[in-house]
Amino acid sequence: MLHLNAFLMGVGHHEAAWRLPESDPFAQTDVEHFKHLARIAERGKLDSLFLADSPVLWNSIGRRPSGTLEPTVLLTALAGATRHIGLIATASTTYNEPFNLARRFASLDHISGGRAGWNIVTTAGVDAARNFNLDELPSHRDRYERAAEFVDVSLKLWDSWDDAAPLGDKDGGRWGDDALLYPAAHAGAHFRVAGPLNVPRSPQGHPLLVQAGSSEDGKELAARYAEAVFTAQQTLAEAQAFYRDLKRRTAQAGRDPDTVKILPGIVPAIGSTEAEAHALEAELDRLIKPEYARRQLATTLRVAPEDLDLDRELPADLPDEDEIEGAKSRYTLIVTLARRERLTVRQLIGRLGGGRGHRTFAGTPEQVADAVEEWYRSGAADGFNIMPPVLPSGLAAFVDHVVPILQRRGLFRTEYTGTTLRDHYGLARPANRFTRQPAAAR
Repeated sequence: MLHLNAFLMGVGHHEAAWRLPESDPFAQTDVEHFKHLARIAERGKLDSLFLADSPVLWNSIGRRPSGTLEPTVLLTALAGATRHIGLIATASTTYNEPFNLARRFASLDHISGGRAGWNIVTTAGVDAARNFNLDELPSHRDRYERAAEFVDVSLKLWDSWDDAAPLGDKDGGRWGDDALLYPAAHAGAHFRVAGPLNVPRSPQGHPLLVQAGSSEDGKELAARYAEAVFTAQQTLAEAQAFYRDLKRRTAQAGRDPDTVKILPGIVPAIGSTEAEAHALEAELDRLIKPEYARRQLATTLRVAPEDLDLDRELPADLPDEDEIEGAKSRYTLIVTLARRERLTVRQLIGRLGGGRGHRTFAGTPEQVADAVEEWYRSGAADGFNIMPPVLPSGLAAFVDHVVPILQRRGLFRTEYTGTTLRDHYGLARPANRFTRQPAAAR
């Protein structure tokens, strides 16, 4: 079966969505807005919803609604507003510590009854570094080496309580078995963590692990740890190549490739007719303010804004990917897209305005379902990260009109059959690596 995740971002993924008459330009800090979105996604029996995050103000506040709620806090509220759907939050391994983050996600997993997931990112951009006592961005390699150790420590902490450690023995006056605590006792290149965690092992054992980088280091990290991968490809051939490569790397890492679900992003502009869908797409693109978008594109490409003529193609002398320390895969995707389709800067801004490099698609519900099915059946995806250009209407259109088509084709569930996020993704609860017999049995 397909796996479908709803990527929730303010009032929509298109940067001009907030300018539509229907949009609330202040919804990005309104918990009721997100509760409404979560309930729509759950109505469609989607596997999960996802919140992006970065420890920095993303862009000029003149460009689009800015400022976001801390995602694990917001997901705690959404856990109480839903019963089934998975809850995935982004958190950086560069600007957190393993103990605090492991505790936060274990807590969310308990609160939600086993529906938590962690999207592991290393965070690109010097602006974020300067919020954490650093003058420069750590190198790409250093960030990924730290990330791997960070995940290792987190896994040790999540396994630092045996499932049988809490006893609740009222008659014997013994709440738990200290012999079934397994301190992490970790000493590595980046972290020294004693443990154990101060939260019992959570319903899922540990949260679903998600990864979202497509650089070489990102794919290696995903192959070692990820259980779902959010990725961005523009063409079927690119998606198939990424899919094959990551499944191969996963097998080489000694893991079953079927336990890693690859979910490319798709930004569907949906209309009752094809003309209506393209009219929505055109209206959104018309509302983009190119002066803001050009500055952001220039930052991504490491050039001066005045070097980007809106009505000409990208300059020929852009930096090589090897010179890029942050967001390598996104840089390559944008440059490849522009070169392949010979887009002017203005046209490129329009393409990126909807999905920041993710695949955009305008059409009827049937056409969107066809696009989803084609990639799924062609070995390009295990499912999709749904990124509605406008929220809530775009999510409602997908849930109410595209999902039923996928269900009729036998590609997607009609009811939830499990209670945890791992159940939705068809993944087993991981065994505790440290388990031993309780004291009473020895």
